Amino acid sequence: MIEGEPPDKKRQVMENNSLSDEDISQVLLEEENRPENFSSSSYSRTEHIMEDSWDNYKHFGPNSMAPIIPSASHSVLFKLPVCSGKPPDPFVGSNKDCWDNHHVRMPFSNHSLYPIETPSGKVLKPRWELVKEALSKEITCSRELEDAILSYNTRYRQKWDFSGLHYFFEEVLDSSEGEYFFESILPGMVHLALSLPALVQSPIPLLRRRQPASISLTQKQVASLLANAFFCTFPRRNTAREPSEYSTFPDINFNRLFQGHKWKPKAQIAVEKLKCLFHYFRKVCSRDPVGVLTFTRRYCPESLLPKWSESREMVPRLHISSTGRIEDEGYGMLQVDFANKFIGGGVLGLGCVQEEIQFLIFPELIVSRLFTEALDKTEALVICGCERYSVYKGYSDTFRWTGDFDAKKSSPNCSGVSRDQYGRLLTSIVAIDALNFSMPSRQYSQDALLREVNKAYVGFSCPDNLPDLPAVATGNWGCGVFHGDAQLKALLQLIAAAKSKRDLVYFTFGNEKLRDDVQSIHSFLCSNKIPIGELWQHLCHYYTDCHSNGSFTSSLYDYLYSVLEEPVPSRQMSPQIKGVDGDEEVAVEGEAVEEDDVFTREELDQLEGTIKAYYAENGALSQGNTPPSVENG
Repeated sequence: MIEGEPPDKKRQVMENNSLSDEDISQVLLEEENRPENFSSSSYSRTEHIMEDSWDNYKHFGPNSMAPIIPSASHSVLFKLPVCSGKPPDPFVGSNKDCWDNHHVRMPFSNHSLYPIETPSGKVLKPRWELVKEALSKEITCSRELEDAILSYNTRYRQKWDFSGLHYFFEEVLDSSEGEYFFESILPGMVHLALSLPALVQSPIPLLRRRQPASISLTQKQVASLLANAFFCTFPRRNTAREPSEYSTFPDINFNRLFQGHKWKPKAQIAVEKLKCLFHYFRKVCSRDPVGVLTFTRRYCPESLLPKWSESREMVPRLHISSTGRIEDEGYGMLQVDFANKFIGGGVLGLGCVQEEIQFLIFPELIVSRLFTEALDKTEALVICGCERYSVYKGYSDTFRWTGDFDAKKSSPNCSGVSRDQYGRLLTSIVAIDALNFSMPSRQYSQDALLREVNKAYVGFSCPDNLPDLPAVATGNWGCGVFHGDAQLKALLQLIAAAKSKRDLVYFTFGNEKLRDDVQSIHSFLCSNKIPIGELWQHLCHYYTDCHSNGSFTSSLYDYLYSVLEEPVPSRQMSPQIKGVDGDEEVAVEGEAVEEDDVFTREELDQLEGTIKAYYAENGALSQGNTPPSVENG
């Protein structure tokens, strides 16, 4: 969209790009109130956007991922080493059934008991026996599937809604497709689910807050866990209300996905989600997946975070494009998931934006909801080796599943089926959650800036100090319903990438103006050799310098150009900036300089004039000499 276009023209452009009415209204509202909505001289700074090749940016190689080494902080649920071309065998732990608040409570645990009505009263029976009994019966339609699931979830018989599932099979699919599902796909899903005790023979730890740890699973183990999630077998995971045991975890059982919706767009989203997931199950049931995935919770104590104002790194290389998508052109790079702190967001509910779509086309990501507690402010979740199964079109209400993902055909940067020595596909996704700024101006406060740049840094950095780190593939992180300023978020991600020693590949999702603006200021920062510490300090001053009476007197980029284009002596930052790095007082670059040790601009001009006059009187200038320039210090 071009600034200055009337709202009806902007609406037409967004409709052509498949945005929903709700999203269009939100965008137009943000356009009215966004602080960068000023006439700006910076728009003409980049007359030509340099086009470089995706191949110039690093992708994952066989040595780009941390090795899989069992330890107290890395639970490996399969035997090492792995044999190429076949699913690894499960590792048999000393205690298969850990029924405590440090591990996933498994459906087959002997401790999972369920009350059953008998002629003599209620008795407790192992719930897994009920699951096996219900799923082993022939199931020929969605009504029978509902009865099977509710037979071991009887307390939810009046609460859970399966009308969306019935709509899918009775109204969306034709009779032959429904018969194929219940005759071929569903039996395979049942077999996967009931194989869980044989496939997972070690306890799965919970990835708790502020406890960095990793879990490595085979793709087949993940498929079995997800089949159990579909059949809603995980105990104690059907409520998130406090003070329930899992109130700080996302839900994992699929019951919310089955509910119906009177509003047609939402009903269609549920249909498309089921198409994605049933396609995944069809694939893994027809042929055993042979790979491995690693889920890593990263946590960085605040004491170990960078002192941003002291950072001397330059901004990294940047490729920015208004076309392409993170999951396509960014394939093989570190792909950013614009996450909810509850990983996966609304993937099992009504949500269908960037994170939910990523979890639908990479369904193995959904299993992270089983064991990942809500992310804290200096935490991220990294998933290595996940496989993509689907392609799609649209976004939010217009999202549509369009078929199978063929890595070699669908992604220009895909390396096909390349894996590392452990069987992990050379793909990696990092989940980082942005703040929700209901009051958009708050994002320019120093506390908010610090939180967001730290969050990005934790996600982008590599504690294992691996060589040849791939580029980060990202975009307008936290800039939709969370009201983030895309210009600001681009700079914060550049700063974090520079500190993490990674290049940045940025997708603006059709916004050509944003592409040009970010490219322009990136070129300016590079050509003027502005270190990220200096850029950071000016970002921290923007709010206090430009916010007055509820509005901004300058756009962010115009402000940065104005302060960074001043002569170096005038760009000297104040000796102390309160709260810039989260401390009460933080000293910036170098020592504080006494006023008496610095010339004023007027004094410099007078001194330089005196020197020129001296040279003129003595004829030095006529001989081609140049008078020395006068600098502070």
